[in-house]
Amino acid sequence: MYQTIDEANKAVAAKIVAGSPFLLDVVPAKTVIKELNEEKVLLHAGPPIRYDQMVDPIQGACIGAALFEGWGETVDDVRTLLESGKVKLIPCHHVNAVGPMGGITSANMAVLVVENKTDGNRAYCTMNEGIGAVLRFGAYSEEVISRLHWMKDTLAPVLSAALKTIDGGLNINVLVAKAIAMGDEFHQRNIAASLAFLKEVAPAIISLNGFEKEKLEVVQFLADTDQFFLNIMMASAKAVMDGARQIQEGTIVTAMCRNGHEFGIRIAGMGDEWFTGPVNTPKGLYFSGFSEEDAATDMGDSAITETFGVGGMAMIAAPAVTRFVGSGGFYDALNTSNEMTEICIDSNPNFSVPTWDFKGICLGIDARKVVETGILPVINTGIANKKAGLGQIGAGTVTPPIDCFEKAVLAYAKKLGFKE
Repeated sequence: MYQTIDEANKAVAAKIVAGSPFLLDVVPAKTVIKELNEEKVLLHAGPPIRYDQMVDPIQGACIGAALFEGWGETVDDVRTLLESGKVKLIPCHHVNAVGPMGGITSANMAVLVVENKTDGNRAYCTMNEGIGAVLRFGAYSEEVISRLHWMKDTLAPVLSAALKTIDGGLNINVLVAKAIAMGDEFHQRNIAASLAFLKEVAPAIISLNGFEKEKLEVVQFLADTDQFFLNIMMASAKAVMDGARQIQEGTIVTAMCRNGHEFGIRIAGMGDEWFTGPVNTPKGLYFSGFSEEDAATDMGDSAITETFGVGGMAMIAAPAVTRFVGSGGFYDALNTSNEMTEICIDSNPNFSVPTWDFKGICLGIDARKVVETGILPVINTGIANKKAGLGQIGAGTVTPPIDCFEKAVLAYAKKLGFKE
């Protein structure tokens, strides 16, 4: 038991700094997440939600996952199944996982396995599908389902075999430290980290016995997928933050996520409890022919990256992405990152940012500071079309509702014995 909240927060932050995530394997989700061995279960992004509350792109992703699993032959079949309530829905966060955008994950999808070797805990995330018509944005065409099967049958086994040739797994902190110096912020821009990842695994892939046809396909896919590292970053941040929240005291934010309906946060001192508020719609730049009227509300577990201190919290690290997310440029990015320091308790010395005079990334969002200052964490995000299957229509930033932080601080105050 810590004497003060500040002491507890410093202990949580120290755990984050000490976190040591390693990518170990790529496996079918049901082999590491026992809940997926029950009949007809899907994982989703954000805090708990019912199917009828889901926005169209997330419902579309559920349809795609059900078709992938063979729960029906037609879209109408699986839509009826989903509407019947016979498919169990579980937040990814409840089973040590995270998922991008809709976050829909099913038993036979391949997931990345990341272990935080400091605390011995693991986290899981599906792999990045690339751009265009993809499940995470609600697409469920034959092309989408075929790609998911290729990822399960080809991409996953090749990467699994390659990773097993790397003694102890792939050290993610090393890749993050390299890539942040090359202009990544790990939410909207992951091209440096994705290439650094390819640099590490390509020799291992090429040297594998067998997989002669598959090896070229996998290397080409990784070379083409600029955002591949995002999902690795998500699983790594989840593993580190779950290790840190083993200290169940203090007001450090240990998770932020959204499901298109609600935004949810967790803080260290309140364990597994979610504090929610209505989601916002991202603001940013839209692809030609689209506008904010076409945008879906905020969704995805990828805000775990901002919880860790990258993404929008480290906007200054990625000058090349500032205009893409609607920021005015370098000095707006600098102002954003400087402002984010006002709601964090320290900086992380593991990941220094050259464009920030080598200052470390933000460390430990303090829910008390958010409430006190009114400054909300900035989250970089893709913007989905509000209609399922039409994919990404832009990119921008979004903030949580302050309600989440007010509720969390009030609940923790009550836990400590303070009265209203």
